[in-house]
Amino acid sequence: MNISHITHPNQLHGLSILQLQDIARQIREKHLQTVATSGGHLGAGLGVVELTLGLYQTLDLDRDKVIWDVGHQAYPHKLLTGRYNRFHTLRQKDGIAGYLKRCESPFDHFGAGHASTSISAALGMALARDMKGENFKVVALIGDGALTGGMALEAINHAGYLPRTNLLVVLNDNEMSISPNVGALSSHLNQLRFSSSLQLLKKLEEQFETIMHIDCLLPELNRLKQGIKRLAVPKVGAVFEELGFTYMGPIDGHNLEELIATFEQAHQQVGPLLVHVATVKGKGYEIAEQEKVGYHAQSKFDLATGKAIAKSSPKPPSYFKVFGDTLTKIAVSNPKVIGITAAMSTGTGLDILHKQLPQQFIDVGIAEQHAVTLSAGLACEGMRPVVAIYSTFLQRGYDQIVHDVCIQNLPVFFCMDRAGIVGADGPTHQGMYDIAYLRCLPNIVLMAPKDEAELQQMLVTGINYTNGPIAMRYPRGNGYGVPLRTEGWEPLPIGKAEILRTGDDVLMVAYGSMVHPALQSAAILSEHGIKATVVNARFAKPLDTELIVPLAKQIGRVFTLEEGCLMGGFGSAVVETLLDHHVVVPVIRIGVPDQLVEHATPEESNLELGLTSPQIVERVRAQFQQTKLGVQVLRNSTLNSKTNTAIRS
Repeated sequence: MNISHITHPNQLHGLSILQLQDIARQIREKHLQTVATSGGHLGAGLGVVELTLGLYQTLDLDRDKVIWDVGHQAYPHKLLTGRYNRFHTLRQKDGIAGYLKRCESPFDHFGAGHASTSISAALGMALARDMKGENFKVVALIGDGALTGGMALEAINHAGYLPRTNLLVVLNDNEMSISPNVGALSSHLNQLRFSSSLQLLKKLEEQFETIMHIDCLLPELNRLKQGIKRLAVPKVGAVFEELGFTYMGPIDGHNLEELIATFEQAHQQVGPLLVHVATVKGKGYEIAEQEKVGYHAQSKFDLATGKAIAKSSPKPPSYFKVFGDTLTKIAVSNPKVIGITAAMSTGTGLDILHKQLPQQFIDVGIAEQHAVTLSAGLACEGMRPVVAIYSTFLQRGYDQIVHDVCIQNLPVFFCMDRAGIVGADGPTHQGMYDIAYLRCLPNIVLMAPKDEAELQQMLVTGINYTNGPIAMRYPRGNGYGVPLRTEGWEPLPIGKAEILRTGDDVLMVAYGSMVHPALQSAAILSEHGIKATVVNARFAKPLDTELIVPLAKQIGRVFTLEEGCLMGGFGSAVVETLLDHHVVVPVIRIGVPDQLVEHATPEESNLELGLTSPQIVERVRAQFQQTKLGVQVLRNSTLNSKTNTAIRS
């Protein structure tokens, strides 16, 4: 069967093992060709091809529900659920999303972008099914990396307490999240995979294969095989069984016969059940199998060599690379500096610190809540914790930021990579909300660099600041190529902005990544006879009121620029400050409106949101013309008031 003809996963029913193996080959070919052409997640999806086929052949997916965790392992699922012919649009504007979306397919039963959510969602669906008296299967498919997340363990704890609630959890164990897994649970899973008892069992299974073709012996041999497994590996799955789950496995995640037989047996069980499936991340593409971290996700690359397709010209260093290099240099001379990541060392640049100073590096796994409170504990003992977590992932530790850090006013330094528009990962990963969700918290300082050199200064600023928590946001992608220093960075004065350009017609107050677009816009505006003052705010909290308030009074026409949500964001902070100082002037906030930013290139998103320099210029020009007369009247009124006051005195 040609996979392009599969529009419904139930079409897998009745296919032979050979036919399924051929479909597996086609899935991998399409997956590799697509990601090599347009970029995307690679290793996780390649590793679950047989797992997906084996599971789907045993389900009626007109009724049964499969809840995928994270989503980048669900590319085979997308190819089997009617999206083959549009798969070439993966992660492109108006194309197939890189993660699961309920609005994209009736087979995407739960949206997923962040890890560790599948068991909770699946248990909720299973409970709703039972309450309504319905009868269908619910399966949660979760990776071993996501199993380190506290939410997954909370869900297992709950489900194990419900012995009559049918729920199948499939644990896709490839020993990886993005980076290699860490923690006691990961070590336990490794023991299960590689125990000497299981190796013995595999040898016995190979011997069984020589006589399994004798039909009359088949049931007895299967029972004997399971009996030997129970005797040889008495501790397999003990952790899960103690928590109330029936445990099956570990089984070979690339053996379709074993997968199908195991899932068929699992569907006959009552209560919560966990099937432990051992897979190889990157399976079927040798380069990805060998380089599991590097090929978790890839930009465009050459399939034959695995090498990324060279860009037309070299680019400046990325923000996370500058962050990692600078932090490591600081940490060399300051042993109290501790870099902390939640399973994202390569993505945040902390792999540089880990390589050079492993004793000053901590990876907690996919456990952002724990990362935040762990950092609070380190700060209590005089250490300088630097918590490097993507803006979108730090949302998961919000209560800990409030309760464990801000209320206790502990000097934890949050470094939020991927703040703002991230592109093809879409709404689950856009770093839109950190300004708004942190600005309202007492004691915290918020800052954002205009370029990679200022990021270096802010790193020193954050590490030196010990009066309470402090946070820095910075964007995804490359810097501007400004000169960088290798040492001797000076900290910035807290809450102090800088004027980069002066003009009497409009005041443009920009934050972080929007400073350079503001400068570009000001240069274009000057060609149209509009002179702008451009302020690099540097800090969203505290704002430099001594600078911004008098300028707003003087110029009378204010524009704020930010790469984040407008509601509660940086522009809102400026408006509140002006009102608190009784300054009533026109203020136009430029940023992301109250909408989700879908997957597209950053350039396409910026254009759609009106954040490009030409669009900013048009908004300023239009508003300038509308308010020109009003501002002049206001100035005249002020002058008349001053004159009358002088005459009276």
